[in-house]
Amino acid sequence: MQRLEQKRSRRMLSGIFVAIAALIMPLLVASPASAAPRVDRIDWVNARFAIVHVYSPSMNKVIANEVLFPANRGAASPTLYLLPGVDGGQEHHSWFRSTRLNEFFANKHVKVVSPIGGRYSLYTDWQHDDPILGRNKWKTYMAEELPRAIDSAFPSTGRNAVGGLSLSGASALDLGIQAPHRFQAVASYSGCPRVSSPESVALYTAVVAFGGGNVFNAFGPPGAPGWTAHDPSLNIDRLRGTAVYLAAASGIPGPADNVTGSAAIRHALGAGVIEAITLSCTQAFANSMRQRGVPATFATQETGAHTWGLFEQQMRDSWRVIGPAIGA
Repeated sequence: MQRLEQKRSRRMLSGIFVAIAALIMPLLVASPASAAPRVDRIDWVNARFAIVHVYSPSMNKVIANEVLFPANRGAASPTLYLLPGVDGGQEHHSWFRSTRLNEFFANKHVKVVSPIGGRYSLYTDWQHDDPILGRNKWKTYMAEELPRAIDSAFPSTGRNAVGGLSLSGASALDLGIQAPHRFQAVASYSGCPRVSSPESVALYTAVVAFGGGNVFNAFGPPGAPGWTAHDPSLNIDRLRGTAVYLAAASGIPGPADNVTGSAAIRHALGAGVIEAITLSCTQAFANSMRQRGVPATFATQETGAHTWGLFEQQMRDSWRVIGPAIGA
């Protein structure tokens, strides 16, 4: 009788364990967080340029990335990650569609990767999903998932840099602050590294709202710790040991902008004003870095409005800092 009861108990326990396993296993298998980032597919445009689609477990979706490869694709190379502007490169304004960087990098042994996506995300990890913009975990994607996928699929040295233009300039600096293990160099092209000031909070709120989102889902309400945690101007010491390049122009339209006539007037009133503001902001940030003894290269241009022509000029100039830092 006792043995029979023991058998029944064992069968009952086994049944319970099986039932629990049946409930848990599908969750484990289906959980995006348990999956690894990977290259989903590659659409080759030519021998050196491709659209590389990478699966992001944190956002549970596949993201397209423009990738320029070095001439010798079989030899390990470092990687430069370039963030698009606030539109995420989805409005036909991306690094490779709006500049001639393919020509600049033709003789350089480096991979250049730029994501297509992340509109109004600020390329950071949002604290909460947004009803309109959805789930944004772009810091995780840019600092962890995308580099892991690229390094696994293509010969890589493991040395990386990240740069961003306009609002993404602060995002690039923040990525360097949040992930110093990943990026040996960072660059801000006509950005404003001040994020948590009242003026910046108002700007970020308006810009993200224009895209339909609520920036408070990213950083919390004004004054919340999320704003200061992602403000490069308040985390300067964490850039110590990272090669930093900062650039901004006067706002006076010039040759790099490639505008004439009435277009020049529009740039002077619009893009020119924006660029002048970024110069003031970047200058203050560079001064703060110098005062704290954190090295940085600060380049100013006598002419230049907030245009792709200027961004390209700044990116080309930044290579003197980025290239040596990542061994390219």
